[in-house]
Amino acid sequence: MTANQLAPADLLIEQGLAASTTADCVILVEELSEAEVRFANNRTTTNGVRRGRRVTVIAISDGAAGRSAGVASRSGAVDITDLVRQAEAVAAAAEPAADAHALAPAVRDSDFGDVPALTSLDVLSPFLHDLGPAFTRAASASTTLAGFATHRLMTTYLGTSSGQRRRFIQPTGSLEFSGRSHGGTRSAWIGVGTTDFRDIELANVEDQLNQRLRWAERTIAVEAGRHDVVLAPSAVADLMAYVYWTRGGQDAEDGTTVFSAPGGTRVGDRLSPLPLTLYSDPTLAGAETSPFVTTGQSTSSTSVFDNGRAITHTDWIADGRLNALQYHEAGAARSGVAAHPAADNLVFELPGASASLDELVAQTERGLLVSCLWYIREVDPTSLLLTGLTRDGVYLIENGAIAGQVNNFRFNESPVDLLSRITAVGKSERTIGREVADYLNRTVMPPVAVSNFNMSSVSQAT
Repeated sequence: MTANQLAPADLLIEQGLAASTTADCVILVEELSEAEVRFANNRTTTNGVRRGRRVTVIAISDGAAGRSAGVASRSGAVDITDLVRQAEAVAAAAEPAADAHALAPAVRDSDFGDVPALTSLDVLSPFLHDLGPAFTRAASASTTLAGFATHRLMTTYLGTSSGQRRRFIQPTGSLEFSGRSHGGTRSAWIGVGTTDFRDIELANVEDQLNQRLRWAERTIAVEAGRHDVVLAPSAVADLMAYVYWTRGGQDAEDGTTVFSAPGGTRVGDRLSPLPLTLYSDPTLAGAETSPFVTTGQSTSSTSVFDNGRAITHTDWIADGRLNALQYHEAGAARSGVAAHPAADNLVFELPGASASLDELVAQTERGLLVSCLWYIREVDPTSLLLTGLTRDGVYLIENGAIAGQVNNFRFNESPVDLLSRITAVGKSERTIGREVADYLNRTVMPPVAVSNFNMSSVSQAT
């Protein structure tokens, strides 16, 4: 059965809830529509559209020892009654859930019965119109362009036995654009996040790429060690994503994260002398995300029992201090704190900052400009020590100007410790981290200057 022949999501949910025999039931239907264009060697290579569906059933049983939950999930066409029975069997065999909580009360979206949103290659057509001339210009400059542009619409339907009937459409767009000299000695990468590609001007992306390739016409060897650096917004996004992903309150209480403290957490601790803010907000203009919880699994900080609960603005770091950690409803009740479900976006900013990346470079006497990071891995969760590589653009700054390209490095840094060494912050802008874009697309980040950034060794990566 094709995607066009699948039963309407709202009817599938109603059928599944009607078939449920446990105390409570939650059903999620995720409808994906995606359009993508890939290019390499100054020509498009593939393009196409695809659709997909995933159905998740969460059966919740009441027993003498407490509530238990069972989850069953399947892609494509499903027998919803069979999937409900699978989830019920898992729930019957499960131990009482530590995250058990009453389901969110009834809310019904007026568009719950509407069909899923569809994207198409038409969304990418303005970009494709400009791509051909860009290929011609690149070839004449002995440069090879490669990358991809992707646009997705995920329509999520949520139905619960407590009366929730919710629907949300999540648009996600990204452009990754790289250029390499024909000799292979110079390369640069630009990444852009977008909702619908209307805000992407390929000429601006091309200009940034060409500027970085010109900077690389001179190569200078620089030794490993601690350097003052200017991080482009993309590199900042990769680092701050790891701070965001370490926000679990229960994990901190258990003593396993950088935000742990003897007998509790570090909430209230000053992390930076600057009044930096790290927040998520489902209503963020141009980067909106679901205003309610949708999850098919429970973790230490998320819970299937919380499906449908409201997500609001949360300052994770405020005025340079750790302000909040994430708890599900049951965990928050146990710890005596507020529950903070997380939105699927992230903003890092210094209120009032207005400097551009070029202006931060101009303010730097000597240091390194790092355009993006790659192959990041966690080394020590208790300090959030990360290791990774620079790639496609590290440049020496001398007297406020770019002197040339330098070799790549392996770095070892904790982004939490780094917060205390930020010396200057620019204006935040929509960007994507090269490493984390597939997992956290909607990031708004500034360029930052950091002292004593640990470039632990020279890398031969190109």
